Amino acid sequence: MSRPHGIPLPSAHRSSDPNETGSAFDDGRQGQPRPREGVRQLTGAERVRTLVESNASVSLTLPDARDTHEPDEFGAGVPVTRTVTPDGDVILLVSGESAAARAAAHAQDDDLTAVIEITDVAPVSVPHRIRGLARLTGWLTPVRGDDRAGCAALLAERRPVGELLGMSESLDAPHSGRPAWMMLRLEVGEIRVEDLWGSESVDPDHLAGAEPDPMTAHEAELLQHLNAAHADRVADLCGLLGARASAGMTAVPLALDRLGLRVRFTEGPGSAPFDARFDFPEPVADVCGLRRAMHHLFAAASH
Repeated sequence: MSRPHGIPLPSAHRSSDPNETGSAFDDGRQGQPRPREGVRQLTGAERVRTLVESNASVSLTLPDARDTHEPDEFGAGVPVTRTVTPDGDVILLVSGESAAARAAAHAQDDDLTAVIEITDVAPVSVPHRIRGLARLTGWLTPVRGDDRAGCAALLAERRPVGELLGMSESLDAPHSGRPAWMMLRLEVGEIRVEDLWGSESVDPDHLAGAEPDPMTAHEAELLQHLNAAHADRVADLCGLLGARASAGMTAVPLALDRLGLRVRFTEGPGSAPFDARFDFPEPVADVCGLRRAMHHLFAAASH
């Protein structure tokens, strides 16, 4: 099969060892395919920044905190939104009644260790649906004084806080003697990411300079649209697999970023799935650029 101009042949890796992906995903991603080396990809810092800025589920754990009245509440918390400051700190918006808010206020300037875990789940139904996990460990403090306005503005850039909370209530509005909502700052000391690209540690100093992928705000909707309305076009990408293609394969769009589209292929019942990564001719910056790149990719597959 000739190689279409401007469309690199995809990379794919067949996974035969169900435990090769490591312990972080033993419950959800056993047998998760891995790509070959040399494929264009986001850096570790870009992938973590993208997860922080995405709508993936997040938990906040305070390993050293104790509360005799509500012991289980310190196990995990759910910030309603988060963002990254120009200095690389992570800003979290939590309920003023939450254990995290109380513990941070009580700690004052003492070190309060905290762990953020972000779990990325594919927005379409595929085998091994968990796509990634980022773990950020550091020290948690309330956002105070002059920093409050700037951090609130950063949070609002992701989505207006009033719209997010479904209310017009101010972050400073008292509720039972406490603010209704509290902004917390995580000074990041250690980062670990394990995802479709592999497992690695990320230097926290690199988080500030990394840009989130521009497709992250649209990825879930776009993948669901591709899967629901253009499943036949996605299946046509089998034509770019060369010798790896076989009759009766199913194809599901799994992940999308500015550099390309990842598709999960399954050959039949009982067979191990494998991923193929289709690079775009050039990185895309917005949905218009993505539309052109996808048209180019589908055109190549139809030849």
